[in-house]
Amino acid sequence: MVPNPNLPNYPLSVAPMMDRTDRHFRYFMRQISRQTLLYTEMVTAQAIKFGDLEKLLGFSPEEGPIVLQVGGDNPTELANCARLAESLGYNEINLNVGCPSSRVQDGNFGACLMLDPDRVADCISAMKAATRIPVTVKHRIGVDEQDSYESMAKFVTTVAAAGCDRFSVHARKAWLQGLSPKENRDIPPLRYEDVHRLKREYSQIWIEINGGFLTLEQAKPQLLEVDAVMIGRAAYDNPYLFSEADHDFYRSPNEPLTRHEVVESMYPYIEEWTQHRGTKLHTITRHMLQLFAGQPGSRQWKRILTEGASKPGAGVALVQEALSQVARIEATVEANLQEV
Repeated sequence: MVPNPNLPNYPLSVAPMMDRTDRHFRYFMRQISRQTLLYTEMVTAQAIKFGDLEKLLGFSPEEGPIVLQVGGDNPTELANCARLAESLGYNEINLNVGCPSSRVQDGNFGACLMLDPDRVADCISAMKAATRIPVTVKHRIGVDEQDSYESMAKFVTTVAAAGCDRFSVHARKAWLQGLSPKENRDIPPLRYEDVHRLKREYSQIWIEINGGFLTLEQAKPQLLEVDAVMIGRAAYDNPYLFSEADHDFYRSPNEPLTRHEVVESMYPYIEEWTQHRGTKLHTITRHMLQLFAGQPGSRQWKRILTEGASKPGAGVALVQEALSQVARIEATVEANLQEV
């Protein structure tokens, strides 16, 4: 279990999320934080083998650093995925050993693989042999009744011995039956101490903690216990919370863009995709709806984009209209405050 000296230090990441962390979301997030590590949605090895690679794996260089997350249990197929990830320019490849959905279980991957650490180790070993980029794993603290700290430690040490470069640990167990994927993100209790103990007892292994973090202020103290923090749904529900990420986690001296500047920085991208690639505006702006969460004008911003972005021909002009409404409401609020 010798640590990889070439593993980049990414103390903060946005978790891979199905139907969330596609290329448009990642490009949008990159306007808010330049350095936070971003992930793709999970893509199965079978889909990569037989599917449209541009649609499944295409990304803009501006999205980096970026990790391809894959699902599967076939070492040969996963090795091919790792080889392809490197050739396409991904910074890392990550194996999903945490998703509890029934569809994933039917394919014998995701969280159910925690019950077979030797199989996961074989997959990691094959992936490591096929690529020079880091190979990592995202997993739970356990599944069903096999959720003791000792079971998790056995899983991690077995897979680490195969060369896994980082373990991103969702600090909840997963129930393979009886709970939906959404319920599995909320109902099983968080057990941060198990993840902290794992790092204390296996200090040479790179450990990242995930689960339940809603703000950067909640996340920062975790770096006293582990190597990195991963934030999931909060990054989607309130993306601008990452505006201080580069300063707080990466010591960047650069000032973050304001919310308005984030929107304006998206105009060329939106123009390219809607006018030249035939993409519906909604495909991009659905990820931007929460940019003004908790701010004056948020309701109008969401209403204008939700009602108009799916209409034929919708493009930058609609986003400009929505932003102008936000600016108008902000100005009214500011004027009212000055009168008080």
